[in-house]
Amino acid sequence: MDINKLLNTMNTIEKLKNTTRHSYTSDGRYESVAEHTFRTALMAYFMKDEFPETDIDKVIKMCLIHDMGEAFTGDIPAFEKTTADEETEKVLLYDWVNHLPVPYNAELLGLYKEMEERQTLEAKLFKALDGLEAVIQHNEADLSTWSDNEYEVNLTYAEDRCEFSSYLRNLRSAIKKETIEKINGEKRKEYS
Repeated sequence: MDINKLLNTMNTIEKLKNTTRHSYTSDGRYESVAEHTFRTALMAYFMKDEFPETDIDKVIKMCLIHDMGEAFTGDIPAFEKTTADEETEKVLLYDWVNHLPVPYNAELLGLYKEMEERQTLEAKLFKALDGLEAVIQHNEADLSTWSDNEYEVNLTYAEDRCEFSSYLRNLRSAIKKETIEKINGEKRKEYS
């Protein structure tokens, strides 16, 4: 990639470091989109033994790029995002991707199409990890940072995304157990 184009691309990607999500880190600050995508990609890497039939490098790429559109729109929580929001993000993202040089634009567009269709094992795994990482992050954050609906959402979010894999179903169950323990622990503190 041409040096100037690379620098311009890095300038756009840097926005993800400054774009905060609605979730918090364990030390009480807002999580950035870049932090979420980084850890989602690492989750994929650490699961490669569980999914040997999967192109884990492709999954890692999907994890790294999945929220690039938020560099243009900001983060909108999944439970608030509308179809119109999704379409706006897609238009802005695809416009940016189309201006990237060959072969990057074609590869990214192919990955986004595969992620959207969610038919391949790689796309299904990416989508499950995206949701699971968000729930794990909420479990790590203080309950005072949760919105009222997240007490219910955190118990069920991404369950449907994990149906295709016993490993992911078991992971989701372990995360749910942590959620319940967190909520119950906080309730015990309230009454002590």
